[in-house]
Amino acid sequence: MPSAVRALGPPLLLMLTLLGTASPAAARPAGWSLAPAGGPRPSFYAEGVPGTALQDTVAVTNPGRTPVTVRLRGTGLPVVLARAALTVPARTRAEVPFTVTAPSGSAPGDRSGAIEARDGTGRTARVPVRLRIAGPRLAALTVEHLAVHPDGITYQLVNRGTTVLVPTLAVRADGTFGRVLDRAPRPLPVRLAPGARRPLSEPWYGRPFLDRVDVRLTVTADGAHATATTAATFVPWGTLGALAGLAATAAVTFLVRRRARRTRESETPSREAELTGAVA
Repeated sequence: MPSAVRALGPPLLLMLTLLGTASPAAARPAGWSLAPAGGPRPSFYAEGVPGTALQDTVAVTNPGRTPVTVRLRGTGLPVVLARAALTVPARTRAEVPFTVTAPSGSAPGDRSGAIEARDGTGRTARVPVRLRIAGPRLAALTVEHLAVHPDGITYQLVNRGTTVLVPTLAVRADGTFGRVLDRAPRPLPVRLAPGARRPLSEPWYGRPFLDRVDVRLTVTADGAHATATTAATFVPWGTLGALAGLAATAAVTFLVRRRARRTRESETPSREAELTGAVA
């Protein structure tokens, strides 16, 4: 059987094969095993365009002297097995066909899963399944929702292509009197699958105390390039509030003192009033 799975063909059938007479060395077998049918293969491999159903066969081998019952299932991929459970007689190999379908609308790239078998004692065996979805490879991404906060910069990266991306980020900010932030390109510790959206943040220590800045993020990955810009104004509202409070206090004090002085002046008789009173 070829290494790649075949396109879906005949109906799924369970096949039983009687093993040969066990040799003295095999009189005490290690137990049942699970493996791809048709030859020594470490795993299953399938390749097709989205929507294609592909077929292969898994084998359960029981070299022991008593029957064994196992349950089969697929994980990680849309796998359909001809049998979900079976009993394999002693010294017999059972072959169970299955299909794996490349999901419709999937982006090109590699997917992984497994065929698993478990017996009544809880013993489990698995065989990896690799599925490659065919199609053109396209690297594309965008930087969205860029914003500047008191504790740093936030943004989102979106993989708009068909391949996994490991992005590189560069950050620059220019203020009224020149550049205030300049970080060279560096890889980010993220892997973006096709269609994935990832919120991220960038700390900014020592940001301007009072300034208006233009922030620019540049992201590259596998030939793709994206930028985003935003403006931010840094104002020390706490300090300004304190100054405004002091100014208000000073203004109130000045008005109170001025009014008190005018009151004292109005209550004190003038010299002209005293002289006039003496003549009368």
